[in-house]
Amino acid sequence: MTSSQLRARYWRIVFFFARVTASFIWFEIVLRRLKMGGFVARTRAERTRKAAARFRVLAISMGGLMIKVGQFLSARLDVLPPEVIKELADLQDEVPPEEFVAVQAVAESELALPLSKQFASFDRVPLAAASLGQVHRATLLAGDAAEVGFADVVVKVQRPDIQQIIEVDLSALRTVGGWLERYRPIRNRADIRALIEEFAKTTLEEVDYLEEAVNLDAFAANFAQDPRVATPAVLWELSGRRLLTLQDVSAIKLTDRDAVTAAGIDPVEVAQVLADTFLQQILIDGFFHADPHPGNIFVTPRTDSSAADLDWTMTFIDFGMFGRVPEELRGGLRDLLIAAGLRDSTRFVAGLQRLDLLLPSADLWQIESAAEQVFDRFGGLRIDELQQIDPEELIRFGLQFRELLLELPFQVPKDLLLLGRAVGILSGNCTALDPEFDIWGTITPYATQLLDEDRSSLSETVQKEAIELGRLALTLPSRADRVLTLAERGQLKVDMPALARNSRGCNGLQPALTGY
Repeated sequence: MTSSQLRARYWRIVFFFARVTASFIWFEIVLRRLKMGGFVARTRAERTRKAAARFRVLAISMGGLMIKVGQFLSARLDVLPPEVIKELADLQDEVPPEEFVAVQAVAESELALPLSKQFASFDRVPLAAASLGQVHRATLLAGDAAEVGFADVVVKVQRPDIQQIIEVDLSALRTVGGWLERYRPIRNRADIRALIEEFAKTTLEEVDYLEEAVNLDAFAANFAQDPRVATPAVLWELSGRRLLTLQDVSAIKLTDRDAVTAAGIDPVEVAQVLADTFLQQILIDGFFHADPHPGNIFVTPRTDSSAADLDWTMTFIDFGMFGRVPEELRGGLRDLLIAAGLRDSTRFVAGLQRLDLLLPSADLWQIESAAEQVFDRFGGLRIDELQQIDPEELIRFGLQFRELLLELPFQVPKDLLLLGRAVGILSGNCTALDPEFDIWGTITPYATQLLDEDRSSLSETVQKEAIELGRLALTLPSRADRVLTLAERGQLKVDMPALARNSRGCNGLQPALTGY
């Protein structure tokens, strides 16, 4: 790609976001100062949706990082409005393929030999084409096939000039990010620079095919003793940073329910195994497939006479996007899982705190009360039952906790972003296989198992709680004496932020608190 083409690409991205930024300033700042806040509020959702739709068109036409940007933004539930999330949720990484001559040049550069010297055959028409690379089917030479035990492979090849395109796209995004950081409401809402650098790091890892091969091997090792899970073999001698050769494991697409059933496989069973494998990845291994869309998971009927319980395996491919769950984060997720399984709102809030999802100003009592009502009303319902709930009921629930939802001091650590996206895709996959998929039925056994594991340290926890209780008992008389003394002097002050907030708008009057 010529330097003039790269410059044109840079300015196309910058001008698009400049237009969006100018529109934002006009409506949210200028018109508001002209006392047109009502009009701004009424039109905000539709304006936002149209901007997201225009970005979707831009991303599809440009390819490169722009599709990845859209997919990344669709996971930012904590930063972007629902109109943007909905518009970008189904953005697929599918673009026209490169000319074979250009792809061949990249492949032969990595292999240092002509393709005809490395493969018995190599399909000129790609099996799939994405923004960063494309995949071709090939056949190994007879000697190589005999050595590894299979002949059919798929070869993933980077697009020509993709490294230059990535540098230009990231440069444009950093320019735009610098603008956005100057606007305080946006700066207070999200760390734009950190978001861009996080996206850059994820993309650079995805474009390194040797890193993908390492991820694949680590995943395979984690499931080595599980006959339900399979992965393709890596041919390291035919791989490099811009080219990856894998065993061809193509089979039934995960969400092709009719094909799964026709193969004599129970789709309900497939949904359950899928959920189980991801719970293991997240809560036990701390290392999970971050892009589990249906094209990356196959259901493979068994052809051998193994003693496995299932007559099929779940085969994972495409390990370019992988997430890691640090131990502390894993502990917080376990707490949330146990709380959800037991419908324990107190433990649920404690889990949110452990995950650093709540800022210090959070009203823990109000959040716990909301969680308790959610568990009481929606706990135990299957996904299809949740979808049938009367929208009016959801609106009433939202109004009840309107202030909490609007002012919730909520932040999402970067480690949870890929996880949130993966879980969202996973939920859709499970529901496609089993419309009555019971997420509670999956969570509860894991919650019980995790509780059993926790019992080994229960004695130590009880001892710590007993010590704290003893300390409290020793200090209670002096604390009570101080409170009573302040009350007698008329100096006792009661601070109740939630009640104070609820009293706003009542003609400016604050209630007099005289005791209970």
